[in-house]
Amino acid sequence: MKLKFFNFCFFKAIFLINCIGLKLYQSTEYVEIIPEKNEFLIEYTSYLHKNERLTILKNFFFNNFIRSYSLREKSSIFSSYPSDFDVVYLNNPVGSWIFSDETKKYIEKIQHHNRIQKSFHLNAENSSCNDQDKFIDRKLLQIQDELKFTSKFKKRKLLRHPTHLTKQLKAEYLWKKGITGDGIKVAIFDTGLQNNHPHFKNIVERVDFTDENNPDDNIGHGTFVCGLISSYKECLGLAPDANIYIFKVFTKNQVSYTSWFLDAFNYALMKKVDVLNLSIGGPDFMDTAFVRKVREVTSKRIIMVSGIGNDGPLYGTLNNPADQLDVIGVGGLGLDGRIAKFSSRGMTTWELPFGYGRVKPDIVTYGTNVLGSKKNGGCRTLSGTSVASPIIAGAVTLLLSSLNENQKRRMNPASMKQILMASADRIKDANMFEQGFGKLNLIRAYKYLQNYKTQVSTIPSYIDLTECPYFWPYCTQPLYYSGMPVMINVTILNPLKVSGRIEAPPIWYASRKTNGHFLKLDFAYPSVLWPWSGYLSISITVDSLASEFEGIVDGLVRFKHKLFRHLRVNSEFCGTSFII
Repeated sequence: MKLKFFNFCFFKAIFLINCIGLKLYQSTEYVEIIPEKNEFLIEYTSYLHKNERLTILKNFFFNNFIRSYSLREKSSIFSSYPSDFDVVYLNNPVGSWIFSDETKKYIEKIQHHNRIQKSFHLNAENSSCNDQDKFIDRKLLQIQDELKFTSKFKKRKLLRHPTHLTKQLKAEYLWKKGITGDGIKVAIFDTGLQNNHPHFKNIVERVDFTDENNPDDNIGHGTFVCGLISSYKECLGLAPDANIYIFKVFTKNQVSYTSWFLDAFNYALMKKVDVLNLSIGGPDFMDTAFVRKVREVTSKRIIMVSGIGNDGPLYGTLNNPADQLDVIGVGGLGLDGRIAKFSSRGMTTWELPFGYGRVKPDIVTYGTNVLGSKKNGGCRTLSGTSVASPIIAGAVTLLLSSLNENQKRRMNPASMKQILMASADRIKDANMFEQGFGKLNLIRAYKYLQNYKTQVSTIPSYIDLTECPYFWPYCTQPLYYSGMPVMINVTILNPLKVSGRIEAPPIWYASRKTNGHFLKLDFAYPSVLWPWSGYLSISITVDSLASEFEGIVDGLVRFKHKLFRHLRVNSEFCGTSFII
């Protein structure tokens, strides 16, 4: 029998009504998706065998008077398994009707098939940092050295020590307890890995999803990422005993396609991996097939970690999929422990045509001059959120391996995100759109995990608009009668179940002692919170009663979160504060 449970969540809100000026940086974003001419990606409503998909396509094209088309054969290992999509080439151009949302039997959606051409350059193997990108396509998130010198100083050398991540994060503390990643399945979507690489002992499978039919790494990026997670020699990774699945999704010419990623995601689902690292990204959140597949993957309790991008210090330059609600988005730190100049900044840009963006990244960690594996053995140092992402993935792997089987079953993307963020160290002089909840603290995360209780929470966990610089730009924005509303977009994390909903409109409980009745709050939220997350948009205006008032006001926002769960799951309360 299933029973209805309700989750009540409170936001404490304190508002400062004043006349401080607003300072907001502007950024320019260049987005380019490269659709293959006359190629279309067709998503089905379920997973189907090839003969079933062919029948559906035949009927669809026949009914729409299209006679000349061909099916792009899958070149990967997944070609013999049921699939939920196909790529079709049409010999003649078609109108925009093909993208319409009108009901198509057994077909969920049709979109252009996108080619992903990354701007990626690696220096010689003995260089310290590499790759240079533009904010255009989904790409490897690794950067060139931030410091440049004119010819006058070309003989000057950089004197700096590489970051040994296992020492910095005190991983030995967990290793001595026997926590080494054993039994955890980790999928790495990248440029591949050489066979019998000397740094790895638990490579379960290497699969090439490109058209090269060779899972070897011809670039070195995938090897470095894998090393940060699971190397057990020379330059050590965090979880040396993890079971590693290598999924090659980029060719030696640095090309990929949406369909290759979809096949790789489907294979990861079939293998029931626990953690999935994507040290790749781009601003193409309009690639709906990719975004939908990411949500499907995370809905199956797979914890996905992705670099937030290397397009800082401009704001609004977050990369996808790290900017998605259900993905742990990771930013990078510089050598001085501050936010790296290259690390992309929030807020998310999905919502901007309709409202206000969300807080991202979720967390930050070492991303500059980190020591890791070279593609044929030995070590090198690299920088970028490509580097920061597998550090978090390795930390997640270690934390999962500290649990017994019953405890592991409680873990999902929302619960792991809560654990990482609740234990993170706040970075001084950085705002929430730069650092999220702060710097990874692996040992504190482990200790927090031991007493973790499942509950609904929010990002940010409170809002204090007198707290600068963390709540920049909100903390510099005046609230006054007749002023424009202040918009805040709160992310809701729901680790209790993959889906849920807000049962009734949230309620603003104004504090009588601090004049909370001077504010009016309006709310917007989705009908369903899925997967594991959702949003609550808050619009704040000042009542005419406060036309001559100056001071601080506060209160609580309360919302009721409805779940359909078995009796053993209890409802929880979560606290959040706003100060404006």
